[in-house]
Amino acid sequence: MSSKYGLEIIALIAIIGFCGLFLYTSSIMSDAEFAGSDTVGSSQIAELTGKAEEEFQPLIWQWSPPSGEIEAGIFALQAAIGGILVGWVFGYWKGQKKRDTTE
Repeated sequence: MSSKYGLEIIALIAIIGFCGLFLYTSSIMSDAEFAGSDTVGSSQIAELTGKAEEEFQPLIWQWSPPSGEIEAGIFALQAAIGGILVGWVFGYWKGQKKRDTTE
């Protein structure tokens, strides 16, 4: 029985372990702030170079969407296209495997 659900049990243990580690670290660090890698990276660069973050300009001009709803819609569209491509690849592999076993 355990061999049939081996991966599910390992995933469940990993999720419980991650949640426990998160709760433990959250309880001992009461003043911790969660920031994205862009924020942390740009603040580190500003600290090392001595320039303010506002002085940094991207090498290539970047378009900014006119509203947050459009930005969220573009992000959702990007995620949907990525999901379709990943599903197509896995379906293709499964079809190839099925074709090879029937021959």
